[in-house]
Amino acid sequence: MPLANHIEIDARVRELHKRGVEATNSGRPVAGAQALRAGLLLVGWPDATRTAPPDWPEWASLTARLLGSLAATEVAQGNSDLSFTLLDSAESLVPPEERGILLQHRGLMMALVGRMDEALACLDDAIPLLRHAGEQLVLTRTLLNRGMLHQIAGRVRLAVADLEQCEQVATAMGGVGDGLPRTIAKAAHGRGQCLVLTGDIPGALREFDKAGRVYAEQGGVGMLPVLAADKARALLAAGLPTEAAAELDVALERFPGLRMNQEHAEAELTRARVALALGDAATGRSWAVRAERRFERRGNATWAAVAALTKLRADFVARRRLSAVASGSAELAIRLKALGLPNDGEVAELLAARANIALGLFEEARGHLGGRDRTGAPLETRLLRRLALAELGAATGETRKTFANARAGLTVLREHRGRFGSVDLQTGATLLGGALAEAGLAAALEQGSPPVVYRWLERSRAQAFQIRPVHRPADSATVDAVAELRLLAQQVRLAELDGRKEPEMRRRCVQLERDIRAKGWQLDGTGEYHAPAGLGELSAELAVANSAGISFLSDRGRLRALVISGGKPSMVGLGDAATVFEAIARLHSDLDALCGRRLPAALDKVIRSSVRSQQQMLAKHLLEPLMPLVGDLDVVLMPTGALSAVPWGLLPGLRGRPVTVTPSPSAWLAAKLGEPPAKRPLLIAGPELEHASDEVAKLAEIYPEAVVLQGEMATVEATLKALDGSTSVHLAAHGHHEQENVLFSRLDLVDGPLMAYDIHQLNAAPDHVVLSACDVGQTVVRTGDEVLGFTAALLYSGCKTVVSSVARVDDQAAEAVMVAYHRALTRGYAPARALADAALIEPLVPLVCFGRGS
Repeated sequence: MPLANHIEIDARVRELHKRGVEATNSGRPVAGAQALRAGLLLVGWPDATRTAPPDWPEWASLTARLLGSLAATEVAQGNSDLSFTLLDSAESLVPPEERGILLQHRGLMMALVGRMDEALACLDDAIPLLRHAGEQLVLTRTLLNRGMLHQIAGRVRLAVADLEQCEQVATAMGGVGDGLPRTIAKAAHGRGQCLVLTGDIPGALREFDKAGRVYAEQGGVGMLPVLAADKARALLAAGLPTEAAAELDVALERFPGLRMNQEHAEAELTRARVALALGDAATGRSWAVRAERRFERRGNATWAAVAALTKLRADFVARRRLSAVASGSAELAIRLKALGLPNDGEVAELLAARANIALGLFEEARGHLGGRDRTGAPLETRLLRRLALAELGAATGETRKTFANARAGLTVLREHRGRFGSVDLQTGATLLGGALAEAGLAAALEQGSPPVVYRWLERSRAQAFQIRPVHRPADSATVDAVAELRLLAQQVRLAELDGRKEPEMRRRCVQLERDIRAKGWQLDGTGEYHAPAGLGELSAELAVANSAGISFLSDRGRLRALVISGGKPSMVGLGDAATVFEAIARLHSDLDALCGRRLPAALDKVIRSSVRSQQQMLAKHLLEPLMPLVGDLDVVLMPTGALSAVPWGLLPGLRGRPVTVTPSPSAWLAAKLGEPPAKRPLLIAGPELEHASDEVAKLAEIYPEAVVLQGEMATVEATLKALDGSTSVHLAAHGHHEQENVLFSRLDLVDGPLMAYDIHQLNAAPDHVVLSACDVGQTVVRTGDEVLGFTAALLYSGCKTVVSSVARVDDQAAEAVMVAYHRALTRGYAPARALADAALIEPLVPLVCFGRGS
């Protein structure tokens, strides 16, 4: 062959090899394989499955590289047998100085089919050879892959060391060209995976964000579904399974077209875990079966074993085939540990223990619980061990062990929660310890001691209110996103008033909300807590406030209440939870139907009759058993679940009585009212609300020194500036409770919405806020009675008292009550007393005093 032709072919083949490797590393193995096969065709390689003949020409080294890289594309597509055949072909061609490259390929292939120990041995042997040969580019990929192996096995320190070395080598090479930016991004991606294992979710999400920007900029779009799946695992570890499902569902749509079968199967397996976290055992098992079959088709016995464990976890959640779960998980524990997956092996052993406890086989259970927490074990595993030990204590009558293990697990969770600066993550994290809290509270109820029940309620309810809030300025991208969202939300609102839907604007709003919320998840917490309130401290403060404290809880389908009255705690049985929750829903529906409408007389009569019926039903099941203990005292209520939406002041027995609703005793004590600083009240009237201006004008007569924002002056910027550090604020505006995304519940102002998100950004929230708006007193209640919403945002931010409505409210009726309320405040009445008296002038105004009303 003429020299010129040889040089030309050599250059062309090297270019095809580079293109194939870059495509594969960008998550496009099909395109990578096409380029690599074209290179093999140019050098005259006869058959992808043939070994080289003895007289193979001078392109032996280059052919070996092509075959090794092609093997990576085939295993990524699930063709593992062909992949190893290609490697065997390359083995006969590779020169000694390039043996490290072939070992790197073989190690990656071993990893992708689940032969972890063999993979690690190959990569360990490859790295010194690559260093000696000066193969820096291949070295970066090898360090990246070895870091992945260490991460999968839970060896976080070793994984991070490899990833840091990978980034250092890539940066020293200039960090540009030859796919180096993507390699550096993958190192950040890997660090994020490691941080998920250590529980640093904000740090992990920051690393994922960094990697995602590079993938998008450098054409690594095939890696974006992989990244989405890892984000989902982080959100699941943070206790946000619904949000994790949303990430995964997008990724799962894209994997089939990319033919990344390993990553696809891993995402399916994570989707199974998400379903289990949401309590859907049947769906979880279905996803686990899909993943197991996909792993088996790939010949990946290691990951197939992890999927089999997830199937058994689904059966346990559904309480199906418990004997099979016990024996199967015990066998899997041994197998997973032998396969180099100690974390998964420990989870399997703990599952075997829990299944044996459920079967009453306590000695067998103890045999699986003999070890201690492993150093570096993931949070989920540590909590699961504590849960199994707590369950064993409950089953064997060793209540102290139940209390000790549930308490220890919740302490670990509290430290974990303290790493989050986002209230969204703080409240979501409670889901991770929900079963532990239930175990401790169930044991306390079984013991029957009111002081013990009180302590467990304080350990398990509204824990996010005990964390000191984080106030840090948003980055410029988030500021821009919030500004765009506000503008678009206003345009959508105007379109609604004109009868137009604007679906594209709505979709963009949803995307912006998701981006803003995700950015907040990256905020680190301070780890600082308010001390929980002791029973003696609470009893003394209730006595000073002339109040009884009532904590509601649900116990095996029945509602119960812990009543603290006269310095003494008592437990009281109440009605059926389902009956009460149905009555609340019906009452809300009736109040909304009556609000601001002129109904036909017959229909109006029927609805009002239904309102009275639901009021009486709620009073009978929730209040009547309590009243002998409450007497004529004011009440401080701590609701659970749907009770957060009760318009308490409308119920017989509480009408005209001062009622304060607070998330927990600790939150109530922390919000103790002091002497307000001498600052001018702030009155704000939103647009397009018929009575807002009249309402604010009447209040301005009561407070002639007040700052008034209305008309064109009632902008979001002016309102936020005036809110920060104010003492007393009254907002009369259209309100919207967003059930699906409560961070963006809002009040309408002249230039767009004031959102719950904005409230969380305040440096100093007002002491006292009145929201004269529809249903912004509603909340979304997460596990552990963690609440989110506009009113909750004010309370989290440090506001001491919020008066708001838990249902739609008639504007004219609200105006009359608001004027009466503020007149009572000027006469020195506490907020709860002022609202109780003012509400008597209108029969159906569902306003509630939240926080600290006395």
